[in-house]
Amino acid sequence: MAVESCGDIHALPEDCIANALSLTSPKDACRMSVVASMFRAASQSDAVWSRFLPSDYRDVISRAVDGSDSLLDGSRSKKDIYLHLCDHPILIDDGLKSFSLEKWSGKKCYMLAARELSIVWADTPQYWQWVTLPQSRFAEVAELLDVCWFELRGKINTNLLSPGTNYAAYLVFTRKSGFFGFDYKPAESQVAIHAHSHDDEDEDEDEDNQMSDEDDYMFPGEGMYRGPNIEYPRDTVYPKQRADGWMEVELGEYFVKSGHDGELDMSLMEVKGGNWKSGLIIEGIEIRPKKCK
Repeated sequence: MAVESCGDIHALPEDCIANALSLTSPKDACRMSVVASMFRAASQSDAVWSRFLPSDYRDVISRAVDGSDSLLDGSRSKKDIYLHLCDHPILIDDGLKSFSLEKWSGKKCYMLAARELSIVWADTPQYWQWVTLPQSRFAEVAELLDVCWFELRGKINTNLLSPGTNYAAYLVFTRKSGFFGFDYKPAESQVAIHAHSHDDEDEDEDEDNQMSDEDDYMFPGEGMYRGPNIEYPRDTVYPKQRADGWMEVELGEYFVKSGHDGELDMSLMEVKGGNWKSGLIIEGIEIRPKKCK
């Protein structure tokens, strides 16, 4: 049986092609604009990229403190806005968070500044100090001077994130010369969801997903640096270098379900070793979609 000619597709109106492209993904739309000239103009249209932008993108951009609210002045196409948010995280909420988009999916990404975290002893100058680093996106970062009890926590509401998405939380940090104390005991991390309310039909499911300190549940110990001659658990996670020059270590992951409103609580602590620690510089905690291996 002969294959029917697909030449008639060239006669489709541009807005029809644009509507079809908007049902794909940013990655697919970009690919199709390269391989088929008939898709090129349609793939640039606001109709396509409006579907790829989060529904609340205007509200988020309006909270920018770094001049990025100019993105809403009407001079930019929706594709320009999308790509800007992918390549240039914007500072929002008094500069305590940054917001960006994952380029190939359009999923939301946030970073909580160190000032937005709860860090034990952070306001005691003999233990921590707040400094400015030119390579940080935030006005201040937290520098660890000397502590035995290392503990930090961050929180974000799940309704700020993209539903139907598996997210991971990462501590973003660097270290100074003289860094020490994190090669004795692995630090322990936890990512927990605390639901704001329960529907009767979802109550059991929410309780399964709701973890707290009282549950005595910890994700596997995750050492920030591997010391010599120390046996760590097999599932220990180690830091990785980031493209922006910082380092990161994964704290845990959580799947954000549609219609579930709760608070994602992320923490990292090392309080069992009893040894002094120093030289760690915290930029914040980043929450972004986790890539499949």
